[in-house]
Amino acid sequence: MEVELKRLEQEAESALAEISRVDDLEPFRVKFLGRKGLLSSAMRQLGQVSPEDRPRLGQLANEVKQRVEQSFEEKKAAFVDSAAINRSVEDLSLPGRILPFGKLHPVTQVMEEICAIFEGMGFAVAEGPDVELDHYNFAALNIPEHHPARDMHDTFYVSESILLRTHTSPMQARIMESQDPPLRYIAPGKVYRCDSDITHTPMFHQVEGFLVDRRVSFADLKGVLTTFTQRMFKDDLALRFRPSFFPFTEPSAEVDIACVICGGSGCRVCKRTGWLEILGAGLIDPEVLKMVGYDPDIYSGFAFGLGVERIAMLKYGIDDIRLFYENDLRFLSQF
Repeated sequence: MEVELKRLEQEAESALAEISRVDDLEPFRVKFLGRKGLLSSAMRQLGQVSPEDRPRLGQLANEVKQRVEQSFEEKKAAFVDSAAINRSVEDLSLPGRILPFGKLHPVTQVMEEICAIFEGMGFAVAEGPDVELDHYNFAALNIPEHHPARDMHDTFYVSESILLRTHTSPMQARIMESQDPPLRYIAPGKVYRCDSDITHTPMFHQVEGFLVDRRVSFADLKGVLTTFTQRMFKDDLALRFRPSFFPFTEPSAEVDIACVICGGSGCRVCKRTGWLEILGAGLIDPEVLKMVGYDPDIYSGFAFGLGVERIAMLKYGIDDIRLFYENDLRFLSQF
């Protein structure tokens, strides 16, 4: 029995020394150290030896098995260390792994750029509630009940007097009724209308801007908007003002820029006109000034409103507004 145990130990050590692949470790363990392995079988034969030799041989059997197990674990650890070293060496010759990281949404990027441009011209930023009172959303802006202009807004009503704001212009009335001129503000934020197609969504972003002071003219408005469009797009971009109507400005105008796709020569995007509408503007109606307690004979001002998604679509050449909100990372990661 003693000779057999020493023979098995030598055989195990020799077999272990010849192992050169990690895949050969498990067969070795099963052959020598498994429940039905050679060492386990030899230990089960201890019951057949004489009682006086059994303690000595039992201790020897345990020592042999422990030495083989220790040798096996050392061999296994050597393979693990070798694999780690090989991996580290291989990684030095491989290109670095670029970890993905979050980016600002393109609409947020354009919103921040718009605000930065107007802040550079001295406009302060104001934010207001998305859930608005009918008074500030319509009445205080010279849009009384049953006025046909309300039909253009397709409003989400919470109750008869509470609604989801249809534009950020309510901030104009809120600020003017609580502060005295001179005022120069922009109001960025979300707005809501019952509309959905390739150029409209039920929720979108808008920036309202207004300035109130003594002797403010339409020329001041043209100067501010010209500066904005040139900084937003390019310096030599053509700009035009078309007469229009808004209940809270008089006179009012739609502002167009030369098509950023074709440069004004005419294409499918601009419907062959060479122009693209980007915002509405005008001088603040004297009735709006009276509602907040300003004397229109002393003060005057202008206001404008633009859709952020509209600007983003023109800036990046996007023809479907819904792409901004479908959360496709292949689209969003380009910005």
